[in-house]
Order: sequence, then C-alpha cells, then structure tokens
Amino acid sequence: MGKESVRTHSQKNRLFAVNTVECPEVGLTKRSEVDLAFCITDSKIQSAKDIKLIFEIKMSIVSNYRFTAPDLVEFIGDYKTHKGNPSLLRSDSMSKAIGKSINIRVSGIESTKIPIVVLGNSPVSDNYSHKVDFLKAAGVVQGFWSLNPKPTESDFIRKSEKLGFQTIERIDEIENLINNLLSTKLNYFSSMVSQKKLGEYIRIVNKESTYEVKKGVRMGEKVA
Repeated sequence: MGKESVRTHSQKNRLFAVNTVECPEVGLTKRSEVDLAFCITDSKIQSAKDIKLIFEIKMSIVSNYRFTAPDLVEFIGDYKTHKGNPSLLRSDSMSKAIGKSINIRVSGIESTKIPIVVLGNSPVSDNYSHKVDFLKAAGVVQGFWSLNPKPTESDFIRKSEKLGFQTIERIDEIENLINNLLSTKLNYFSSMVSQKKLGEYIRIVNKESTYEVKKGVRMGEKVA
C-alpha cells in the first residue's frame, strides 16, 4: 500500500516521488540522503525550494512465515514472538529518524518550510507515545505513520493521544494527510530565550495588524 499510495499522491499533486534525495542546503548530503521526497523535479540532487515533502522510511520484517514445498506458506508469528523489535518499535530506528529530522530543521531557513514524515510498518512503543506527540507539536516531525493496519492479532497502539503516531487503515487516510501537508504553508521556528526577551517579543507582535506581519516578527525576520 505504501509505494502505490505515495506514487498516486505525487501524480495528483504534479510532483515527482524521488528516492535517495540529496540537498546540501538542508543537510542532506550523499552520506545522509533522505529516503524519499516529493519534489518539483525528478533529480536526485535537489534544491531546497523544490522539495515539498520528505519521508524518512523505517521498514523491517514484522511477521515470520515458513515455506514448505511445494506451495505451503505457514504463519509462524508476529513481531511479539521475535527476539528483536522491528521498524518503529526499535529505539535506534526512532533515534536515527528523530536525529535526521532535527538535522534538517536546523540547516537553514528553507528547511523550516518542508514537512517531514517518518513512515514505518509497526506501531511505536509505549515509551515513545508521548515523545512522538511532543515532536509533532514542536514541529520537528509532522507525523510518524505506520502503513501496516494489522501488524499483530493482539493489542497495539493504533494512534497516540495527539496523533503524533497514526496507523493508516485505508488509502484515503494517507491521501488526506498528505494533501493537508502539501496544501498548508508551514513554518518551523524554535528558540530558547529569557522570560524578559519573550515578553518583549509578545509586546511587539501584539502591536502588528496582520497575522503575516505578526508571524514575521515572531520568527525574527526583518519587517518593514
């Protein structure tokens, strides 16, 4: 479902779905390329302004099967019978995805405008449920999505409380999520300042007449 859905959306929005994209402007070098991106051009080396959506992909084996000749395939067990965890349940996979997202976010002004989504095929662990919500609320990542609607017969986290993680049940769900990201002008901003400085910013912003100018002041841009 994942590849077909991504390809469909890139066609609808007149974008190219490009694998292993490099863009030094946003910290994506040959050694840290992004897995998949929706772009205006089909080049593997992109300009930041031409990248409209970034996907970091964390897929792995979720269930085990056994083939017995001539044509029998037997289900052995899902990830809860594995010795190791798959996909988004792996803490190292989550750490790498978060680290790459942060690296993109702090690489320049253009990187603050590109949505980032982490795709997997498993739920997240209980330990990460709160973290993914915080990362989404902070704007570092726009979501962690599992494209596997039924990774196990037993209970698992389908959605986190604030939808930082979501299990995609139907293709129209990912359609709506992607279209919303592509149609919304997003800007990431982050800072740690003293309470006095924050108060000064709020006072200045409140004097402005439009939301656009308020945003510019808040983000530290020069406003005429």
